Amino acid sequence: MVDNGYDTGIQKHPGRRSYIMYHGTTMAKALQIQRQGFMRSADGMLGPGVYVSRSKEKASRYPIQETTKRQLTGEHCSLAILKLRVRVGKVKRIDCQGHPLQKTWHQHGYDTAWVPANCGMVDSGLEEDCVYDPSRIKVLEIIPKSPFQETTPGTSSRASITVNAMGNKGSKNEDNNQSGQKTYIMYHGTTMANAVLIQFRGFQPSSNGMLGPGVYVSRSRQKAARYPLCNRGQPLAILKLSVRVGKVKKIDRQGHPLQKSWHQHGYDTAWVPPNCGMVPSGLEEDCVYDPSRIKVLEIIPN
Repeated sequence: MVDNGYDTGIQKHPGRRSYIMYHGTTMAKALQIQRQGFMRSADGMLGPGVYVSRSKEKASRYPIQETTKRQLTGEHCSLAILKLRVRVGKVKRIDCQGHPLQKTWHQHGYDTAWVPANCGMVDSGLEEDCVYDPSRIKVLEIIPKSPFQETTPGTSSRASITVNAMGNKGSKNEDNNQSGQKTYIMYHGTTMANAVLIQFRGFQPSSNGMLGPGVYVSRSRQKAARYPLCNRGQPLAILKLSVRVGKVKKIDRQGHPLQKSWHQHGYDTAWVPPNCGMVPSGLEEDCVYDPSRIKVLEIIPN
């Protein structure tokens, strides 16, 4: 097996093999594909099918319309790369324009058409695949593309995090009492577009709120899932976070003397314990003054 090709020198690929491949699209469509599966394209260079590539670089250049719009106008649509596992089945190598089976390979019993790298069919020289049956493709994860990432050939993307496309079952709280040296898993609910921006820019603290200025998070994923309160029609996400809480002040009633001034008294985090009467849901809430104490671990579609 040659790593950058399907069994070089033969036309057929052993039917049971699976490969990691990629597909570039918008974040909204990526989430839809994760829920509903791929829809076969009606046509293309290789005819009908789902177009994917084992080259993440190639996938990052798509969708072409949004990528071009971004470069020309500076407008940013949330983009993503789907990481996939593909059962290729019986593969037909298509290595020249005008190949007699270029668009009819499926009618001849093949499951996947494969354009090898540097064969002259793709301008970038990167390999491409077309899978006829979408059920052969499984979404493993969604990788957000930075809204600031250029798609110039040969450039590497900025560090990215993974969207857990299957969701996350949450983490067990380490303790019931927050100690200043401890780090906790917490959550923050927002739109998917904002989640991607937060990953690349960091949090911007709210100017005010129940606990004053800061970043509002919770160790309750259930609570985070209720946010944002507006924009519920957009794709939503929960950010899973690692938070260094620092020095913590317990705020357990409305009108607490340090309810909004805790940071001025040397505290890094304000903590509202569960079932204290301050939050209608009864779920705990935290406010972290310094955003640098918060690290994004993953984005979970909500």
